[in-house]
Amino acid sequence: MHTIAPELQVAAWLNTRGALSLQQLRGKVVAIYAFQMLCPGCVSHGIPQAKAIRAAFSDQEVAVIGLHSVFEHHDVMTRKALEAFVHEYRIQFPVAIDQPSSDGAIPLTMERYGLRGTPTLLLIDRQGRLRHSHFGRVDDMAVGAQIGRLLGEVAAAPSAVQCDDTACSIG
Repeated sequence: MHTIAPELQVAAWLNTRGALSLQQLRGKVVAIYAFQMLCPGCVSHGIPQAKAIRAAFSDQEVAVIGLHSVFEHHDVMTRKALEAFVHEYRIQFPVAIDQPSSDGAIPLTMERYGLRGTPTLLLIDRQGRLRHSHFGRVDDMAVGAQIGRLLGEVAAAPSAVQCDDTACSIG
């Protein structure tokens, strides 16, 4: 049984007109990429993969969100530095800045999801349930197949039930 994904705890948003919520994205598959701008794996693989997901799937069916989760080098990973990074790397999808914890250690969303580090890809289905959590490098084809399966789940659902005096059939 899959549980509903917890809402993101966000200090600020980039590349969006207003705050986003997982609740308002229901009906879409959501790909959340947790990253840090000083993480080599994020720069070499995570961000390019998130951009590839954005390019490969319709934004009407798949929402891509970056989640900047800072758990090290706090003094240099400021919002202003992140804004420059997002511009230089031409990141077009919304980016959430994970809410720092009161003790400055693990940011709130990162802790809430039990993330082990960055990059981490979270895949949330159309019903808002966390279905996959991948830490580290993940093969592009595997991620595409997982997203395709999540998209197909609704398409495979019964479209209409028709009944007459002898039986009921699915659309």
